[in-house]
Amino acid sequence: MTKRVVVDDISRLQSTFAQEFDMQAAEVIARRGKFIVGLPGGSVASAFFPALAGLRVDWTRIEIFWIDERAVPPDHPESNYAVASRLLLGPARVPAACIHRMHGELPELEQAARRAADELRSIAGDPPCLDLALVGVGDDGHVASIFPGLSADLSAEARSAKADSVVAVYDSPKPPSRRLTLTLPVLARAGMVVVAAFGASKAAVMREALGEGSASTPVAALLGAASSSLVLLDREAGLS
Repeated sequence: MTKRVVVDDISRLQSTFAQEFDMQAAEVIARRGKFIVGLPGGSVASAFFPALAGLRVDWTRIEIFWIDERAVPPDHPESNYAVASRLLLGPARVPAACIHRMHGELPELEQAARRAADELRSIAGDPPCLDLALVGVGDDGHVASIFPGLSADLSAEARSAKADSVVAVYDSPKPPSRRLTLTLPVLARAGMVVVAAFGASKAAVMREALGEGSASTPVAALLGAASSSLVLLDREAGLS
């Protein structure tokens, strides 16, 4: 298990992530012809996507999925896809065929989850394996739309190949309550898991997740299960 922690200013974290993305994309594309990524919304998207848009990577060979989505239309201000479209997909001219958004606007979330899971399997295999997953962290330690006390865990059943890779969430404690999310096993199976946390409100939960004790938060479970991870913390969220 490889874990690297970087604590620095936001601008340095942006360049660190962009360099990691560039390096991983080049290596995987050279080896396999395509690079499969899972992207977040929120503050991490706002901070990192402009740096990605400036990379000279072959976007025709990069398959883009989302780690979660809100049950809103794709042009809604709270849509993770909308943020990516504005900051990354449009500026980088990512081909439409490489964009695999979750259809959170569908009235039946279970149908949307099955559609997203089927598309993920068709590109990333069964069980699906992302090459890189970028996740943010909430004050409570949630990642994607996996909140403390909710399902989508790392149990043996959830890890099985037959388990759903995308699930509907109806009771998110953070609005909107209805969402779609990748499960923790899918995130943890990524070739590289990048966890980013900004602000003093994340310091305690990240200190616990990176400590040697038994933390029960989703971010702690993810970092504990990932084979390779990079943790990017600004100075307020850092451990020092």
